[in-house]
Amino acid sequence: MADPIRVLVTGAAGQIAYSLLYGIAKGDVFGKDQPIILLLLDIPPMLPVLDGVVMELQDCALPLLREVIPTDKEDVAFKDLDAAVLVGSMPRKEGMERKDLLKANVNIFKSQGAALEKFSKKTVKVLVVGNPANTNCLIAAKSAPSIPKENFSCLTRLDHNRARSQVAIRVGVPADNVKNVIIWGNHSSTQYPDVHHAKVNIQGSEVNVFDAVKDDSWLKGDFISTVQQRGAAVIKARKLSSAMSAAKAICDHMRDIWFGTPEGEFISMGVYSSGNSYGVPEDLIYSFPVVIKDKSWKIVDGLPIKDFSREKMDATAAELVEERDTAVSFLGV
Repeated sequence: MADPIRVLVTGAAGQIAYSLLYGIAKGDVFGKDQPIILLLLDIPPMLPVLDGVVMELQDCALPLLREVIPTDKEDVAFKDLDAAVLVGSMPRKEGMERKDLLKANVNIFKSQGAALEKFSKKTVKVLVVGNPANTNCLIAAKSAPSIPKENFSCLTRLDHNRARSQVAIRVGVPADNVKNVIIWGNHSSTQYPDVHHAKVNIQGSEVNVFDAVKDDSWLKGDFISTVQQRGAAVIKARKLSSAMSAAKAICDHMRDIWFGTPEGEFISMGVYSSGNSYGVPEDLIYSFPVVIKDKSWKIVDGLPIKDFSREKMDATAAELVEERDTAVSFLGV
């Protein structure tokens, strides 16, 4: 059997982690023959809760799980990592200005980026989930200058899965019969779920989504707003944010980094925008369609962009530029 890999989950006592850790520990992400050492980081007040999570992981009696290390110390959590899933972040509290939220998160992700730089392997793959995920990811990457920027990504796979599922339900096919939806931009309500390049498999033949759905006004209206606002809809209904679906998306994202994307299929993730061919400003973490091979992603080039799409891609880029500039202004503080 392979040597164990070291995988960190932050915010490990929280509800996303509670849905996520079992999937990682039983081999859904890194493979059924890959032993794992799980490092679980949270803030000091959460350590008693974290002890309960450790007990449950032990009680699952999982053959691949070699060790579980709960901690509130970054030098322990980030040591020699192969993969890091940064879920923990400062949530927005009532009455909190967006600027204050950004400032609090800059401090967290600057510190975690510095810990990656100091303690982790240079090959570590880092997935940022904690919101605002794109900008938090950018700050972490900037704070770990000797780790390649390509090793950092943020989660828009949940939005991607939401879009895929909405189309599948509308057409009446299983979700995996829908492929190549795209989430462009920020993991926020300005994101642009784009189905102009997506296909639906109907009785063995691939059909353009617009031809399969046969309702352009839905695809250009309610479909987009449903995906954009789905997180808020879940909070309204459950009084808690998406956890099961977020954990599933994290597993999908990391598994695709580890094992690659299927032939002829692309997925969405927030990655470094520099050098892209879609006119997105440089030095952002922006969600693009990507293919992955040998643990390296590549933006899918050459997709024709309609004016309808261009406008939405530019709007979400503008939000990200503003977020980045605000966040970077705090970096030097």
